[in-house]
Amino acid sequence: MRVGDKVICINDKIDPDKSEEIRRDFEIWITRDKEYTIREILDNNNIVTGVLLEEVHNFPKFFTLINRYQEPAFAIWRFRKLNYAAAPSEEVSQVEELVEADEKQEQFVKTK
Repeated sequence: MRVGDKVICINDKIDPDKSEEIRRDFEIWITRDKEYTIREILDNNNIVTGVLLEEVHNFPKFFTLINRYQEPAFAIWRFRKLNYAAAPSEEVSQVEELVEADEKQEQFVKTK
């Protein structure tokens, strides 16, 4: 996975023994089966890879484990990358190019 990828949440469960910690660190939590966009990937000192999402913004906190302030990240294993055949904007752009080329050809034929 990389920045800009569309992903779907496959696991939003919170272990009961971590519930208090999670609620303290995350103002907004993820939702299973909802689509998100990766905004940033954090290695968290090689402890666990986390992702920040375009659709979710939480306030930065100090994390003793990594010894720094940062926005709490969601574990990357909670998501699966979505694969689309082509982005809608790419499809529209290709259609516009074909229409423009067709119009130019029509103009060329009319001038002859």
